[in-house]
Amino acid sequence: MIRGVLRRNAGWVWVSPWIVGLTVFFLIPMAMSLYYSLTDYNMLEAPLRVGLSNYASILRDELFWKAVRNTLVYAGVSIPLTALVSMAIAGLLDVDTRLSGVVRLFVFTPTVVPLVAAAMIWMWLFNSDAGLINAGLGAVGIQGPNWLQQQGWAMAALILMNLWSVGQAVVIYLGALQDIPETLYEAGELDGMGPIRRFVHIALPGIAHAVVFNSIIQTITAWQVFATPFIMTEGGPNRSTYFYSHYLYDNAFLFQRMGYASALGWVQTVLIAACALVPWRFARRLWSTR
Repeated sequence: MIRGVLRRNAGWVWVSPWIVGLTVFFLIPMAMSLYYSLTDYNMLEAPLRVGLSNYASILRDELFWKAVRNTLVYAGVSIPLTALVSMAIAGLLDVDTRLSGVVRLFVFTPTVVPLVAAAMIWMWLFNSDAGLINAGLGAVGIQGPNWLQQQGWAMAALILMNLWSVGQAVVIYLGALQDIPETLYEAGELDGMGPIRRFVHIALPGIAHAVVFNSIIQTITAWQVFATPFIMTEGGPNRSTYFYSHYLYDNAFLFQRMGYASALGWVQTVLIAACALVPWRFARRLWSTR
């Protein structure tokens, strides 16, 4: 009898580990977070229900708006810059050369380096006194700035550091480029198209799905950035690199306002969804006109 039940429900048996994991590690924590967002909870005493007051307090919180603004600046600059750099590298790698395999290895390797280790390396590179970047600038007669301690330059340093991990986007763009039939490029060349026009009218429409996918992934990543600014700048100077996840972390574990932090988490989810919909809606409108 048991064997017969297992045979009739073999599919559920096979996916049951995934269902259990999803429920225990995702759905239940989400439900608990939603409940805690409606409470005043400091992790030491029982939660006290306060309704939507946490969400109302967020809208009046100046530090919240500063964290949102910093995150939007970071995302607004780093996402297009990452897209341009990764597409350029993918375009170069699309040329069949003997060194392309080695170049792919060096481009993708940084993505598997632990984030903390990468942040420590870049802290040394951006060091104003002994850093390699300022040493290189000094060699050509340019005095490098105090990257991580000077307002404005700290944000620029984090954006530049983000280019360290373009390898994943490069691999996706490269795969999309290699799926474009060579005959389309040949037809464009016969019609008198130059390299730029071939890229705009042939390559770019052909990798539009990859552009949308990478844009959504990078939007989610930008809104969740935490480790690198936390290690490299600690949100400074003058909170100029104080991002949303850092603010959420401080409320949860530094100020022990877990209810307020849970509300921040749900607001972050809504903001990520809203920002991720932008490239998706743009892509749907573009494809509907083709």
